[in-house]
Amino acid sequence: MKSAVENLNPTRVKLTVEVPFDELKPSLDAAYQTIGSQVQIPGFRRGKVPARIIDQRVGRGAVLEEAVNNALPTFYGQAVEEAKIRPLGQPEVEITEAPDPAEGGDLKFSVEVDVRPEITLPDYATLAVEVDDVVVDEADVDSEITALRQRFGTLVGVERAAVEGDFVSIDLKAEIDGDEIDAVTGVSYEIGSRNMLEGLDDALVGMSAGETKDFAAPLAGGDREGQEAAVTVTVQSVKERELPELDDEFAQLASEFDTLGELTADLRSQAERGKKLQQGVQARDKVLDALLEAADIPVPAALVEAEVHSHLEGEDRLEDDEHRAEVSENATKALQAQFLLDAIVEQEKVSVSQPELVEYLVMSAQQYGMSPDAFAQAVDEAGQVQSMVAEVARRKALAVVLEQVAITDASGNAVDLEQLRPADADEAGAEVPEANAEVAADES
Repeated sequence: MKSAVENLNPTRVKLTVEVPFDELKPSLDAAYQTIGSQVQIPGFRRGKVPARIIDQRVGRGAVLEEAVNNALPTFYGQAVEEAKIRPLGQPEVEITEAPDPAEGGDLKFSVEVDVRPEITLPDYATLAVEVDDVVVDEADVDSEITALRQRFGTLVGVERAAVEGDFVSIDLKAEIDGDEIDAVTGVSYEIGSRNMLEGLDDALVGMSAGETKDFAAPLAGGDREGQEAAVTVTVQSVKERELPELDDEFAQLASEFDTLGELTADLRSQAERGKKLQQGVQARDKVLDALLEAADIPVPAALVEAEVHSHLEGEDRLEDDEHRAEVSENATKALQAQFLLDAIVEQEKVSVSQPELVEYLVMSAQQYGMSPDAFAQAVDEAGQVQSMVAEVARRKALAVVLEQVAITDASGNAVDLEQLRPADADEAGAEVPEANAEVAADES
């Protein structure tokens, strides 16, 4: 077999392949065998039909089509390996010359396919990024203390009009054109959470127990989601959250500390660590942006369009041109990030151990609210294990770069991201934008 490759553009090539008849003949013999076992010809047993009879009854064209269809993936794979290219997506194949099963001749075909671009990586040591200072003020500490007090607060009934932050027990009824669509009773709701009907929070403010109010709102779910409904809300009770006194007794109740001072110091430390984690995430994002800016990374237009179409179709917004432009920009950057990090993986010879993959699977399972075993099984059944391996490798690759880039805060101090390891390595880890799953699968 002979093959040649022509670069059509930085992300697309054309392979021209010539297969001698002798190399195609085993596939032709197999095609005769397959067709012979499928046809019923009087006087011959299945699987024992001579080739000349198959040619007469079925036709040489059918035999050739069967042979070529079965052989093409193998010859294409050999051509890809010889050309040392890394295909993306589905190839476009054209048969330019076909042999005669009886008289011989070469099989010639051409293939156009998108490929992973060649990327020249910058010297990481020449990159520098600046992140925000880690500043913990009293408001941050007060916010932590308030959140902790709310966890240990109790709800107490009040005889007054409801205000934002109160908890109310309500009855709701929604109608459209006089037809009742839905109704619930005794629902507990925190005013200001804004996670039910649009306009509900505004309606509840100022209402007292026993009062009823009507308002209009689009339905938030069901078969008639989005349709305007006439909503009636009745308040059964109003309760406020009573917070515990801020003293040593509270510190002992809410923590392992004996005094409020010790608890406050610990919360300050936690707030500082949270700010450092935010700083690490900011550093990660800025380093990735710096890498993308320093490297010229073309992206196959077909892959971007496929990702955009899939995204918009899922949102039922295929005709939204403004949103299409936004999604297209995000998809392009996501693919560029993948190509870039994959190039770093190769250059730095990054590998993924089984414990690292398991750790990532466990973390991902938590995000999806699944058990690790169930999530791992779902990933395996979907054929996405190699995509997971590639993602972990990308995270490690970006971590390698982060160790070499000069990172300073706004005050000019060097930032050491190593202080975030090992306990919180994942939070400051190398997450990258997601892109088409087909791309990830092709990377393996």
